[in-house]
Amino acid sequence: MILQRFRRFIHVFDDRFEDLTKENCRSVVYRDFSAGLIVAMTAIPMAMGFSIAMGLRPEQGIIAGALACLIGRTFGGSKYQVYGPTAAFIPVIAGLMAKYGEAGGGTFDQGHGFLVLVSLIAGVILMGMGLLGMGKYAKLVPESIIVGFTIGIAIVIAMSNAGEALGLQLGIKSNVLAKLQEIVTQIDVANWYAFGLAMMTLVLTRALLKVSIFIPAPLIALSVGTALAVWVLPDKGILLIKDRFGSIPTNFFVFTGPHMPGWSASVFVDIAYFVFAIVFVSAVESVLCSSMADRLAENKKTPFNPDKEFWGQGLVQVLTPLVNGFPCTGALARTATSIKAGAVTPLAGYFKGVLKLILAVFLASCLNYVPMACIAGILFWVAGNMIKRKEIVAVLQHSRFHAALMVFTAVMVPLTDFLTGVLSALIIYFVLKPFVERAPTGAQLDFATEVHPQRTDAGEQLQPIGYANSMVEESKS
Repeated sequence: MILQRFRRFIHVFDDRFEDLTKENCRSVVYRDFSAGLIVAMTAIPMAMGFSIAMGLRPEQGIIAGALACLIGRTFGGSKYQVYGPTAAFIPVIAGLMAKYGEAGGGTFDQGHGFLVLVSLIAGVILMGMGLLGMGKYAKLVPESIIVGFTIGIAIVIAMSNAGEALGLQLGIKSNVLAKLQEIVTQIDVANWYAFGLAMMTLVLTRALLKVSIFIPAPLIALSVGTALAVWVLPDKGILLIKDRFGSIPTNFFVFTGPHMPGWSASVFVDIAYFVFAIVFVSAVESVLCSSMADRLAENKKTPFNPDKEFWGQGLVQVLTPLVNGFPCTGALARTATSIKAGAVTPLAGYFKGVLKLILAVFLASCLNYVPMACIAGILFWVAGNMIKRKEIVAVLQHSRFHAALMVFTAVMVPLTDFLTGVLSALIIYFVLKPFVERAPTGAQLDFATEVHPQRTDAGEQLQPIGYANSMVEESKS
């Protein structure tokens, strides 16, 4: 069985390309190219923002997003999924860089090298999980914890970028309360011109996407903010990317090997912590994204393969960090945008990866002048879109137990850390589930059928409610 899976996993041109035929070759390639171009233009500012929020350099987000998409589209299990940097990894990687990078007494290269090490281990584990057929177990995580985790991450992102939006140069702190305290103590020296640029970027991005999801709104908003900072507000002390990181290089692909910071017990505990976090986020988010993609694209043929998706995710986590990148997974909003832009086959992912690199090289000199406040504005937009009213209402209507789980996770993730918040919620869920969960009532059955009309077993674990619709709304809002 394992050997059969391995042979199937290394076969590149499989059922994911079944919609590409001799008769429709030109039209499908054109649609995939168009979708790839739109997502590439949208993804550049988001990738830079995610990377900066993680404590890494902006070009590393571009590298990671492009390479992850090429690898994931080659070896993953979904026809439609777009791979790249995601918000769920921000607290994980930011916490690692804060402890083992410059803020923790090490160097940037040492911190990134340790990230490479734990990502390699996580990637091998994910590949093994795929070979063992464990893809189905990612669906056991209840939606209440997933929604609570998402809300918690949104809070972390917003608070982590509040300093950039206010023009403050804060230390790298993974704890939200410590970040808030530092902002309060420096609020008297805030740059309100920078705050205005951040809010303009947020509002313009949302407004443009309400017009059409085919508009590369983040890139346009970033361009407007950069023009204002350079030509209208050059003497207002607005911090630019080049002021923080220097010039963005165009020799993107540089080999970066793993680094072991020591052999103490605390280091091994941290390795276990970060490996678990990368495996958990990769497994859950990739399966959710693949499931959402099949529903959104109305895929009537071969569905995504969760085991092959684990295999592809593992290769992404092994290879991407080695080339100056970092862990990536399926990106919900970018996948939805790609599908709505007409993507049909994995070719759209290849086009996205290549076009993203070409655009980044072409725009590299301009990206140096992007205000850090505008990056914060983009991430505020991301954080706002992560909180879905329909998903929260659905959990609240499901049961009091799941509502409490959602609130608990949403509070614990920003107040403690990723592992403490999610793992404690999972323990509570599996311990109390036999005592508090009952067979679904008629109203719950009707609700589950309405949300997932294709499902007939109401006792089966509910999948993330309304993800397909909510991701389309995210692309528009």
